[in-house]
Amino acid sequence: MKMSHEQFQQQIETAATLAKAQSLRPLELAIVLPTLNEKDNIAPMVDRLEEALGPSGWEAVFVDDNSHDGTAEEARRIGRTDSRIRVIQRIGRRGLASAAIEGMCATAAPYVAVMDADHQHDPKLLIDMLEAVKSGEYDLAYASRFAEGGNADGLSSKGRESGSRVANALARKLTGTELTDAMSGFFLLRTDQLRKQAGNLSGIGFKIMLDILATAEPRLKVKEFPLKFAERLAGTSKLDHGVVLDFVGGLVERYFGRWVPTRFVLFGMVGGLGVFVHMAVLAAIYWPETIGFGWAQAIATMVAMTFNFWLNNLLTYRDKKLSGPDSFFWGWLKFCGACSVGAFANVAVATVLEDQGLVWWGAALIGVVIASVWNYALSSKFVWGRFR
Repeated sequence: MKMSHEQFQQQIETAATLAKAQSLRPLELAIVLPTLNEKDNIAPMVDRLEEALGPSGWEAVFVDDNSHDGTAEEARRIGRTDSRIRVIQRIGRRGLASAAIEGMCATAAPYVAVMDADHQHDPKLLIDMLEAVKSGEYDLAYASRFAEGGNADGLSSKGRESGSRVANALARKLTGTELTDAMSGFFLLRTDQLRKQAGNLSGIGFKIMLDILATAEPRLKVKEFPLKFAERLAGTSKLDHGVVLDFVGGLVERYFGRWVPTRFVLFGMVGGLGVFVHMAVLAAIYWPETIGFGWAQAIATMVAMTFNFWLNNLLTYRDKKLSGPDSFFWGWLKFCGACSVGAFANVAVATVLEDQGLVWWGAALIGVVIASVWNYALSSKFVWGRFR
């Protein structure tokens, strides 16, 4: 519909009034909101932020992982007449933690908060969280569903609630900080503190707050606020019932990240479990009188490859997880294709070694090791990377 001159003039006047109101207070707080297919949540969230924080002194940074529903374009539409709204649309990069880091590093505001855009987090808590950190008594403020006065009614399942409670216990070992809700995605801290730690953050998984607390030296002083976790307004959860798996990545990063990439360690752990699967299948089906070693090794390799794909999708690349039957099937197919040369080398080398007299389990193990590096390199790029 063509806009009339009067409507256009009114829009200009509204934008000018808003810009004047925004100039009353300097930028103090940035709210980073990682998004994925949340178009219908954007405009209502902007309204709630303004209601909670007033007309000026803040900005919202929507970091969108190239949503297919037009989330980034919706945020840009609002940003054309509201300078408080900024958009980072990421192409070829995915993951909640890395999106949060990227958004926090992109603001000039001295304080930065991270929260979900799905309306399960209450923006009204931002005022008290900001005051707690500004006071200097605390380095980080966060909202807890399990603190006295809060609730977790908005969790999508009892399994997720139970997983969160187990994760809280594990978090005490990981961070050295007493937390009632280690899985919280709603927190606030000084921007310079975040930038100081940014190089040490893994950017893997969902729980960036836990990563910040675990890598901070000295330990951060934390203030918690009770959160009544609301129902999701629109969209679907980016998490599933296996939230405790986030801590596996956190523990790996904590103890091995300084020497080798976290994903490689996780991939290696999965590969180690795959070795047991491979050897168990081989031992079960290898009968020299009925089935040759080459065929048995090939079958065991395919079973182990399928197991490795499933577990890597669940754990190693959980922030880039393939979901849905079609996505999962094509991902599995690409994984098998990417690993085909490694699998061929595995079978060929192991068969030759066994023919030359090496014990069958030793030949199989050497074949698996030879294939592992190839599998990691190609899988990272073509299955869960930008070319998937």
